[in-house]
Formats: sequence, structure tokens, C-alpha cells
Amino acid sequence: MAEVEAHITGTVWKIEVKVGDKIEEGDTVAILESMKMEMPVEAEDSGVVEKILVEEGQSVSEGDPLLVLS
Repeated sequence: MAEVEAHITGTVWKIEVKVGDKIEEGDTVAILESMKMEMPVEAEDSGVVEKILVEEGQSVSEGDPLLVLS
């Protein structure tokens, strides 16, 4: 299991994946908005999305887990 974490503090603007999606390392899984800039969050590992831990519009801090991969 691996977690995809927020790399900046901001707001979850869009979640690009759903539970069950197979993703590859480097795929964009979410977009965070910080200081009016949209920043893509890329997976550091390949896997299947097991659980999404955040919702669109939710505030997150740097290092917060966004999703779990199996």
C-alpha cells in the first residue's frame, strides 16, 4: 500500500481518479489550488486507487494523505 500526499498546502480543486482506477507513476491524480494557482498532484507509485481520503473543496496541508493505492 502507498499513499499519495499533498505536496503543498491548499484546497483540493479536482480529483482526477476514482476508486478502482489503475494508475501509473507520474499520472495526475488530483489538482490542488494554492494562491490562485492550480498545481497537479502526481502519483509517485503505480497501483490501483483503493480509497480517496479527501473531497473536492477540502483544505489540505503539505504532507496530508489524499488517496491510498494498493
